[in-house]
Amino acid sequence: MRIPFTQAVWFCLGAFAWAAADDPSDPAYAGRKGVTRYVSKLGDNSDGTTWARAFHTIQAALLAVPDDKGGHVVAIRPDTYVEANLWTPQPGAAGAYNLLAGDRDGKLGSGATGWAIIDAGVPDKAVRQKAAMEPGESGGNPGFTVVGAETPETGLKAVDWWGPWRSDPQFSAIGWDRWIFRNLYATGAEGGMGWDLTTRCGSEFSSRVEQCVGVGRFAGGAAIGQTLRKGEPVVFRGCYFCSLDVWGDAGGVYVRSHDAAMPDEPGVVFEDCTIVGPDNALQVGYPGFEGYSRVKFARCRLIVLNFSQPHGTPSTGIIYSDLDAKYLHVDLEDCALMGYKVFGTKSGEPFTHTVRGTVSAYVQYRQALPEGFARTPLWPHELFAAIAPPPALPPRAAPEPRLVKLPLSLGPGMEQTPVVFKGRPLLVTNFRDDTKNKTDGYVRSMYLAVRDLRDGREVTRFGGGHSFASAFVEGDTLHVFASEGTDFDWFQGIAHFSSKDLAAWERRPAIAPEGGEHLFNVSVCKDERGYLMAYESNEPVMFCFKFARSTDLATWEKIPDLIFTGVNREYSACPAIRYVAPYYYVIYLHAAVPGHTGWVSFMARSKDLAEWELSPRNPILEAGPGEGVNNSDVDLFEVDGATYLFYATGDQATWGAVNAALFPAPMAAFFESCFPPGVPTVKASARKM
Repeated sequence: MRIPFTQAVWFCLGAFAWAAADDPSDPAYAGRKGVTRYVSKLGDNSDGTTWARAFHTIQAALLAVPDDKGGHVVAIRPDTYVEANLWTPQPGAAGAYNLLAGDRDGKLGSGATGWAIIDAGVPDKAVRQKAAMEPGESGGNPGFTVVGAETPETGLKAVDWWGPWRSDPQFSAIGWDRWIFRNLYATGAEGGMGWDLTTRCGSEFSSRVEQCVGVGRFAGGAAIGQTLRKGEPVVFRGCYFCSLDVWGDAGGVYVRSHDAAMPDEPGVVFEDCTIVGPDNALQVGYPGFEGYSRVKFARCRLIVLNFSQPHGTPSTGIIYSDLDAKYLHVDLEDCALMGYKVFGTKSGEPFTHTVRGTVSAYVQYRQALPEGFARTPLWPHELFAAIAPPPALPPRAAPEPRLVKLPLSLGPGMEQTPVVFKGRPLLVTNFRDDTKNKTDGYVRSMYLAVRDLRDGREVTRFGGGHSFASAFVEGDTLHVFASEGTDFDWFQGIAHFSSKDLAAWERRPAIAPEGGEHLFNVSVCKDERGYLMAYESNEPVMFCFKFARSTDLATWEKIPDLIFTGVNREYSACPAIRYVAPYYYVIYLHAAVPGHTGWVSFMARSKDLAEWELSPRNPILEAGPGEGVNNSDVDLFEVDGATYLFYATGDQATWGAVNAALFPAPMAAFFESCFPPGVPTVKASARKM
């Protein structure tokens, strides 16, 4: 059976970029997979391994990140967290960033939507500036001390070094190297989203800040003390930043890179950001400092509110530097600016800049524009409206996505699993000639195969004599589980194949049948306890599925007394199982039900594998025109935020083909869509009767 996956088919599925990512939440992520720790005031504050067991503070979760190998996630339920000086001892790693993310849209499973607000106001602490620097301290300004507060001190804590993220004259923020920050709202003190390397100034440092809000006295966002790591700049993307002060080194954002020479690429990048300040949108350096900074703004809005008359106290510049001109270079691309004047320096000597696309500015009427800028002649009301920070959620929700069958077929086939392996989309499948069943040639007709979904070509064949393929990727290894065939006694135990290069394969037994039992389809997912397998059996119901666990994917232990047989000990075949906290979701095949066409696919979910609820939208797939009387053997993966289902059509006897369906949203959203809030569900128990 040859399954052609042509370029035309690929175009129908969508021309995704399949490059490996360093973001552990990205479906194409190929780096090291770390742990996930959860933060929620509704958790039991035990170990943070699930939403139910979530820590109450962000700091507790950060201290529970176990190592510096990267790929870890800290997920935060929307709420207000009154915390200051957050820190981590564990940076990320090359190709494997760590992620600190608020569950703004609820897709991380917290059960809430909105901002995860980090408020460093901390009313139960009274903070004062020290009188002077202490021996061995660095950073230019003395640190703070916490004194007793007889009554709460509410309001903005405008004290040097006090903020949402810890750095001070004796402590560097270097631990945040190679972290991604997403959907956070940081405020209440000196800075919003930003870090100072202080005692480690001059170190290479990379981070990404995405869809965040930062509000602070001196800056809403900051990148201080770092040097450029080639190809990995500090990036702020889709953010809102606001400063509240004009004194000292205050600006909507503050940058002070420590590069020894002007780099040939930007070291700090702002993309699609709104940056607001009363005096400067960008402030660079402080008088007397010597270090090179190259900053890029792409599709940004830079807004300064001070339009004082020239003989008053006008703004020093939308972009301002306290340094000699040679120490700053700014790249601007498709940006809109407004303020008293565009550029300013303490010395009056202009720094260098480049302009790409349309870069416009609305300035005080007597001010000239730098080369390459277009003057905005009338009040930029749309730009001015951007002063308001973004709401907790976008003002208009997108239409609810729905599952759509794609008008194509991949050709003859049946069981298969799509995976992304080392950034490469693959289809792991099997081949057998069922016309040879109960003959001497049946086993010889069987083998497993891997195909490249980009061009349809077969990558490898292996596993002769096996069928019912299912695949699972863990790090740099592709694991394939399949049932061992026989010529005359149907299918037997489950075997486990593994490979790091798709050329050399190791085989070991995984699950053995009991008595006269026969085993067929398999599916594996990962949860907080390790790995979970659902495997199909013909006993005690033809068909049903059972469960097994493993901590290493090599040795499996069956879970006793749990057998999924639907509601009434009914046909429940070919499971595909996934875990999205706090639920296990399984898609399985159900026999014909009144009013629907033939064999149909159902979905169920459970928190404990014992008690299940069936989707009120069942069947989630049933045969349509040209698909015979079967929609079975569903498996799925997520790529670039979209979910693809591969399923078998046919008549369950003489022919079958592999077709595909698209859900234009992440897999978690697909599962959630099958259980709409407030709609009653049918319950089923997997406890052995």
